[in-house]
Amino acid sequence: MRKAALHNLGCKVNAYETEAMQQLLEAAGYTIVDFEETADVYIVNTCSVTNTADKKSRQMLHRARSRNPEAVVVAAGCYVQAAGPGLSEDAAVDLVVGNNKKGELIPLLEEYFRTRRASCAKLDISSVQEYESLQIDRTAEHTRAFIKIQDGCNQFCSYCIIPYTRGRIRSRDIQDIEREVQRLAANGYHEVVLTGIHLSSYGLDLAGKETGLLTVLQRIHGIRGIERIRLGSLEPRLITEEFAAALSRLPKLCPHFHLSLQSGCDETLKRMNRHYTCEDYLARCGILRRYFERPAITTDVIVGFAGETEEEFEATKAFLQQVGFYEMHVFKYSRRAGTRADKMPDQVPEPVKTRRSGELLSLGNQMSGAYRQGVLGQEKEILLEEPVEINGRCYMTGYTKEYVRAAVLLDETRRKNAKNCFVSGIMKEFLTDDLIYLAENASLG
Repeated sequence: MRKAALHNLGCKVNAYETEAMQQLLEAAGYTIVDFEETADVYIVNTCSVTNTADKKSRQMLHRARSRNPEAVVVAAGCYVQAAGPGLSEDAAVDLVVGNNKKGELIPLLEEYFRTRRASCAKLDISSVQEYESLQIDRTAEHTRAFIKIQDGCNQFCSYCIIPYTRGRIRSRDIQDIEREVQRLAANGYHEVVLTGIHLSSYGLDLAGKETGLLTVLQRIHGIRGIERIRLGSLEPRLITEEFAAALSRLPKLCPHFHLSLQSGCDETLKRMNRHYTCEDYLARCGILRRYFERPAITTDVIVGFAGETEEEFEATKAFLQQVGFYEMHVFKYSRRAGTRADKMPDQVPEPVKTRRSGELLSLGNQMSGAYRQGVLGQEKEILLEEPVEINGRCYMTGYTKEYVRAAVLLDETRRKNAKNCFVSGIMKEFLTDDLIYLAENASLG
């Protein structure tokens, strides 16, 4: 029986695909081992979002080769699409498996073991129109299942390589999505998270079908056993009065919305080729706040983008304060070869990026603290995930629908079977800066 080890780099979509490949291997009789162990097959699902991601992908491929020089080393994913023909000449790599070819992993391995010849299974991703069918029936996340429903992106932001590595938008068949969610629910999962490379574009390529993201949500909402539905990153322009009103009628939908921003300055947004203004973005946040009580709105922000002046950065900082986010993911702009932004003038020095990043991280912590402070005294429900010990006392922790982390104090008997159960109670006080104590009279259900 052959042993296989997998390593994932990058986003939640990549993580989903890695789990799908693992389950293909298990179904074919492979034993899955840790990536640090000796294996017969090593699979690195690579990332190419930055030059650093490319470097990490190469490092992991060479680490796999050093683990077992006789093993089959498989390079899969986005770095494969971006690297060009040179990757096939890398002595560390035996099989090259591009995006939209991961579902063919097992026959590709079988052919390699039969012939012992290196091969490259890679498409011109820009011409691909079919969604690659991959399946999971469980996930490494024990209480929360991430489900890929969309691939590709048509946005072509000036800093981003992803449209060139993932291709154009492709949507998963809605019945296929339903079947996967039903399997996950049957296996005990109560919470699902819908993900995609550009989730907001789901359905736009399904000509002649009235199928969009809202339809997917409505169909999943009716599946027994699923109690919570979360959305991955959304394009701000998706949020309309009609869309938000429809979402508010789905009680299983978590009021936790990640609206990608990237900059709070209109001039910077233009250089980024983002298709909205700050005024428009603020209006979309206002729509969500009209239909949901204190929704948790989170975002991504890039600091130090090409040409970002001190005045533009201050405008971004002021805008972030105006919106009032629950959480912000702050990234220092990283040049990526092959993008328009890489060739733009007035690149910002690293020390300036670091300073600006620090300022926004500090602001983000302040806003997160303020949002959490606002839930004290409210009754909330959490889905229990893992134990934690604080000051000698054992708690079980989980998240509210708004993705606020909380902990409940359970005795040893109840704690044994508490994972993946819901607990409700009053959000009483802070145990740590990002962990709130749920009142001890909470009910376990």
